[in-house]
Amino acid sequence: MITALNRVIDAVEAHLTDDLDLTVLARELGTTEYHLRRMFSSLAGMPVSEYVRRRRMTVAAAEVLGDDELLTIAVRYGYGSTEAFGRAFRAMHGAMPGEVRRAGGPLRTQPQLRFRLTVEGSTPMHTRIVDRPNFRLIGHAARVPLIHHGANPHIQAHIAALPLEEHARLKALSSAEPAGLLQVAADVDPDAMEGSELTYLHGVAVGEATDAPDDLDRIDVPAGTWAVFRSDGAYPATLQATWAATATEWFPSNPWRLRPGPSIVSILDRSPDFSTATCELWLPVERAETT
Repeated sequence: MITALNRVIDAVEAHLTDDLDLTVLARELGTTEYHLRRMFSSLAGMPVSEYVRRRRMTVAAAEVLGDDELLTIAVRYGYGSTEAFGRAFRAMHGAMPGEVRRAGGPLRTQPQLRFRLTVEGSTPMHTRIVDRPNFRLIGHAARVPLIHHGANPHIQAHIAALPLEEHARLKALSSAEPAGLLQVAADVDPDAMEGSELTYLHGVAVGEATDAPDDLDRIDVPAGTWAVFRSDGAYPATLQATWAATATEWFPSNPWRLRPGPSIVSILDRSPDFSTATCELWLPVERAETT
């Protein structure tokens, strides 16, 4: 996976003035665009599209300081007008191209990324691989923004708005793995950009043939393989650290890749104030192709 991500970096440099077809590149690398985007975003801290924009504006800055017409430079880097180019340029450098041409700056640089696997291995990851038939997630869903660190206030407000008896009712409906009350994130953008919207469902898993009550939302989940990661400690910090470690440690070291589907958190145990918890993180996976 690390080799594949570095191939993406090389391809970005080769396509700074035209479009990079990530679908074709992923196929050549023996993986999927979905997995490539998720791993890139997790490890680089930005989507591929944002890295491409930053690199283009870094290289374009040198040309802005030259003698070419600004429209010529804009078209060279894929923009149809100097206005569109100027907006992208200002977002990167904090000033319009004309201002930089006159004053020589300010300029900001996005260096080329290079991915490396750092072997730490101080704490083993408690993981199991599970094959599940078709099942169904039922509960109360809402569209919320993605937040990578700390508690998500939008999710907290969604859960707090449910009556106490509703949590007991949902838990009683649970009849399939993952067991108990679940935190489900579905329709997540492959780039996993912070602030992008996802569907959050507070609910439970039931069998494929189980009819959901009319007042509950439903997500049908096809049969497939899941990697299940156990975390135990401060909540949500330990769970979020486990989630991050799947990208930095587990996927680069194991013959599995992410496939489209919801991610699921099952709360197995927790303290009364929810400051600590034992959780299972379920991620949909498929065996990676060997090259």
